[in-house]
Amino acid sequence: MSSLLSMEAMSFVTEDRKTAQESTFPNTYTFDLFGGVDLLVEILMRPTLTTQKNSSKMSDDLVKDCLSVLYNCCICTEGVTKSLASRNDFVLFLFTLMTNKKTFLQTATLIEDILGVKKEMIQLEDIPNLPTLVQSFDQQQLANFCRILSVTISEPDVGNDDKHTLLAKNAQQKKNASPSRAEVNQVTLLNIPGFIERLCKLATRKVSEATGTSNFLQELEDWYTWLDNALVLDALMQMATEEAEHSSTESSDESSLATSPLRHRLPQSMKIVHEIMYKVEVLYVLCVLLMGRQRNQVHKMLAEFRLIPGLNNLFDKLIWRKQTSNHVLHGQNQNCDCSPEISFKIQFLRLLQSFSDHHENKYLLLNSQELNELSAISLKANIPEVEALVNTDRSLVCDGKKGLLTRLLAVMKREPADSSFRFWQARAVESFLRGATSYADQVFLLKRGLLEHILFCIIDSGCKSRDVLQSYFDLLGELMKFNIDAFRRFNKYVNTEEKFQIFLNQINSSLVDSNMLVRCIVLSLDRFENQTEDVKVVEVLSECCLLSYMSRVENRLSFLFRLVNIINVQTLTQENVSCLNTSLVVLMLARRKGKLPFYLNALREKEYAEKYPGCLLNNFHNLLRFWQRHYLNKDKDSTCLENSSCISFSYWKETVSVLLSPDRVSLCAIASYIDEAFMDLDRDLLEV
Repeated sequence: MSSLLSMEAMSFVTEDRKTAQESTFPNTYTFDLFGGVDLLVEILMRPTLTTQKNSSKMSDDLVKDCLSVLYNCCICTEGVTKSLASRNDFVLFLFTLMTNKKTFLQTATLIEDILGVKKEMIQLEDIPNLPTLVQSFDQQQLANFCRILSVTISEPDVGNDDKHTLLAKNAQQKKNASPSRAEVNQVTLLNIPGFIERLCKLATRKVSEATGTSNFLQELEDWYTWLDNALVLDALMQMATEEAEHSSTESSDESSLATSPLRHRLPQSMKIVHEIMYKVEVLYVLCVLLMGRQRNQVHKMLAEFRLIPGLNNLFDKLIWRKQTSNHVLHGQNQNCDCSPEISFKIQFLRLLQSFSDHHENKYLLLNSQELNELSAISLKANIPEVEALVNTDRSLVCDGKKGLLTRLLAVMKREPADSSFRFWQARAVESFLRGATSYADQVFLLKRGLLEHILFCIIDSGCKSRDVLQSYFDLLGELMKFNIDAFRRFNKYVNTEEKFQIFLNQINSSLVDSNMLVRCIVLSLDRFENQTEDVKVVEVLSECCLLSYMSRVENRLSFLFRLVNIINVQTLTQENVSCLNTSLVVLMLARRKGKLPFYLNALREKEYAEKYPGCLLNNFHNLLRFWQRHYLNKDKDSTCLENSSCISFSYWKETVSVLLSPDRVSLCAIASYIDEAFMDLDRDLLEV
């Protein structure tokens, strides 16, 4: 039965799954129709159900065959997977079979398939003796287990997070005040002794590259379409190793690699791909844990177990060892059909991004020499070193000639213009700069030519990808904010009117993508205008085309009109809510200078000129009411707004209150600029 159904499953896997009909697989269909699947489940679970004390134990081969038939039925008949997934007792029972090395692969493959369709996420703490089970795994099994874990610790739809409206998200959070199943599962994992330490060892484990096999890796490109599962690869490697042992009389030295049959070349040639597939799973699990509620605990462990120095040592040999062929940009979800090489690079960059984002441990991405360079920059500029740098434990930083961040910059500069890796690389570097603006961090990157490289990508490279351009705008904003040297360098690179117009066109073509950069320019200009005793600042203020452009009030107003116009309460998402905050920054700075009435009046005049009286201001009024409900929520972290703007959160709140004042006589209240007839057109839109 097993071999009969295996043939059908194999033809299903190698053909297009979507076009396959159940009638094409008569054996599987018939087997399930007459209760075969239910019977197999009963046979497997019988040892745990029986009352006899001395019941005979099933042989490993029989268990293997049962699992194999079930897996083949799942592959060919979707209903089978769903019915197995609905049996919670069976799903939990399967985990107990993983303790047996001989049946581990078959069990893991079946569990993965079942969890993929299970409607309700399983609770890891319900698995019998989970800590003992995990501790019994060897490193290879643990890596495979990570593939299963990824389903149990990720929030559903994490890939489309940016697309969900904030209204819907807030409503969802109100409903589910208690921790989600995924969060509970993350805590369960962190409580398993030695779990994170073993993952760090797996992620940083070196792999010996056999010489003469690099060409063969190219041949494997075609395999990736269906070889997307580390478990399948395990089975192949196991089979090839066994066959090689059986015919050990044949020579297996390097010279015979080219002519020897595939089964002898497989274990050597696929060692790296195999290792990479494992590391993808491990990095994914670490990444999810780094973004969860237990972030600080995870950070502490990753630092202690030297994950970052370990990855730094793998960088040239394994992580960025060769140019990969062209590929499309993938979203932020884990399940993509690209090759292991590409998945690995993206997963690595996502881990770096999560690791450094608003966290003091980010300096572990540098080596001791580079940390000294940061100290020297602060000393020269006569500013105190940032606390996080002073507190960094030097024994945990990168070793070698370059730290991980510097290596990443070098790779970024060599990346082809249209490569989708650029998006993830820029995100990883930007997260290093995020948080309170650090002059030394900016100068460290400026000295390595990062600003010129970004400007080349935006202006000269012909890059068309909106995702890549957005990541470069955000990075440029963090790199230039409040930094007069950066604006001077900008002016040196953008040295013709033509270049400046291309730059402006790129900004204006999608303000949702570039608004963080606009915010940075507005904030920097405001600070520089208050530093007129500094000769260097005055000089750059008068020369820099970008600062001159933003200093013209009509240009600032133009940005403000569009920022308020491209969003409304219904369409606010995590991605575009920054437009609302940028418009607020423009108005807060105006309020400081007593110019708020002028800006509000300009908005009113714009409405009348466009023949839509009340439309713009009512929309803005609604947006600010939403802002209050969203950001004054006790769970909301307001430090991000403070850090990104260097404006205290109390001033943000105060300005929003002033703008929302019902006093129609106040010159700083939006209400006084909307005629009675057009007041509150959309009042109930917010009450969704």
